Amino acid sequence: MDKIIIRGGNRLVGTIPIGGAKNAALPLMAAALLSDEPLRLSNLPHLADISTMAHLLSDMGVSIAMDGDAPDGGHMGRVFALDASTLNSTTAPYELVRRMRASILVLGPLLARHGHARVSLPGGCAIGTRPVDLHLKALQTMGAEIELTEGYIDATAPNGLQGGHVLFSNITVGGTENILMAATLAKGETVIANAAREPEVTDLAHCLVAMGAKIEGIGTDTLKVQGVEKLHAAEHAVVPDRIEMGSYAVAAAITGGNVLLQGGRADLLESVIDVMREAGVDIQDEKEGLRVQCTPGNLKGFDAMTEPYPGFPTDMQAQMMVLASVAGGASMLTETIFENRFMHVPELVRMGADINVHGRSAIVRGVEKLSGAQVMATDLRASSSLVLAGLVADGETVINRVYHLDRGYERLEKKLADCGAEIERVRGEG
Repeated sequence: MDKIIIRGGNRLVGTIPIGGAKNAALPLMAAALLSDEPLRLSNLPHLADISTMAHLLSDMGVSIAMDGDAPDGGHMGRVFALDASTLNSTTAPYELVRRMRASILVLGPLLARHGHARVSLPGGCAIGTRPVDLHLKALQTMGAEIELTEGYIDATAPNGLQGGHVLFSNITVGGTENILMAATLAKGETVIANAAREPEVTDLAHCLVAMGAKIEGIGTDTLKVQGVEKLHAAEHAVVPDRIEMGSYAVAAAITGGNVLLQGGRADLLESVIDVMREAGVDIQDEKEGLRVQCTPGNLKGFDAMTEPYPGFPTDMQAQMMVLASVAGGASMLTETIFENRFMHVPELVRMGADINVHGRSAIVRGVEKLSGAQVMATDLRASSSLVLAGLVADGETVINRVYHLDRGYERLEKKLADCGAEIERVRGEG
């Protein structure tokens, strides 16, 4: 397996291009299933999960033409043209779904347009349970008949999906996206209450409108969708990745750096920016993106609690824990979204961080220096937190199992190296 080796202590200075959001791109790719006309998506990140979704769609017969990267090789990303008029299967097999839980997002579009779908149940998740029962109950509310057989979701809508009132008992991003897509072709009006408000959901809604969907309440917790007979061709640019943006903002801050996050947008990351400013980080809007800088020794403790959007995102908790580890004073981070999302703590402690976990809260007392060590990544955001810790640690940090990183960060080593980090990937055998 690949490893990443970092020799810490370098100040980051320069420009880091921010790519398209993986968590926006995946449902947008699934949305292509709703129409027999092409959907052209730009600003797609070059990531393992995008390749997996492309493989899944292609396996079902979707024609995918790739126009390559933007000429500047920067934050404008790849362009895919997806044409589902050639669809020849409504089955999403286990071999592909097991690689990525977001594969469940094909369920709603397939059921809405074709009246049937067979989708493998996703596997387990390292950061906690993320059941799909909310997706299934909502589809049943809309007239779907669902059976779970041999590890598969067998769903049919003999009379087509019907509009209805869907009330999610818990906020679910994937559930909101699945039902939103399904509702665009359902008969009548569908009201989705307690809907997720994440920018990725809003981005999907705007794309669906461009395809001819009728949606009200975009950006709120109540979405009203008037079903239409068919959707048509459209072009859409994927929203910038707010978690990549936040991760590199932390990198700039902890190294006492000065970095322009090219293509970054403050409106996508307001809760994180507020906390970082509280911690002593200077973040300013510029024409080309966000400027992040911090005076060495200026970081101070803060408190943050993860919440559904627009609250502090769970996907930034691990990275901000690194910032807290080298800030003056004490910080408290409370995780309310996933039950197992402190798995990076033992690895940070190996590097000299002073962290004590009490239930769902972690008390972090800042130390003067972290120390390089051999560490192991456990999930995507934990991986990025270890990279950040390595940037600011004395000596050499070796991060094992970095395949997690490739699911969410495009060209991470190059982006950091271009700003002065001493970082390299060592390819593993096999």
